[in-house]
Amino acid sequence: MEWSQLLLDSYRRWIGKELIERVGDAVTQAQRLFDASCVVVSHGIEPDPVLNYGNRTALALWELSWVQFIKTPSRITAEADDRAERARMLKHARLNGYFDGYRGVRVSSTGRRFLIEHAVIWNVIDHAGSSVGQAAMFSKWTNLP
Repeated sequence: MEWSQLLLDSYRRWIGKELIERVGDAVTQAQRLFDASCVVVSHGIEPDPVLNYGNRTALALWELSWVQFIKTPSRITAEADDRAERARMLKHARLNGYFDGYRGVRVSSTGRRFLIEHAVIWNVIDHAGSSVGQAAMFSKWTNLP
């Protein structure tokens, strides 16, 4: 629940608008974020970041359970050929707070490929302003052959 609030607060800080309608208490907001029709994912700040959040739409798209998802290194969600571009975009977001308009190919746990478009990536910060991760949101993806 606390991580959901950091995701939502950080998105509002960097993007200037709300990711979801912020009504109700923190529990209600966390449930709304988890049930959102867009994909929301995040990872921590480890040297090889591991996914630490995926909403219901993300879990379905990557075909993973929650337990599997939060053990997955973030980099392996992208195709090997797309990892350099992904790293460049993450660096841009790290330096500028966010990156809007990312496009790239991702791979599910079963090997199904899909193209994400118009993704927003933002830095997740704690209440003291320290970086604690990065997150992404997108609502457009296309399955690839």
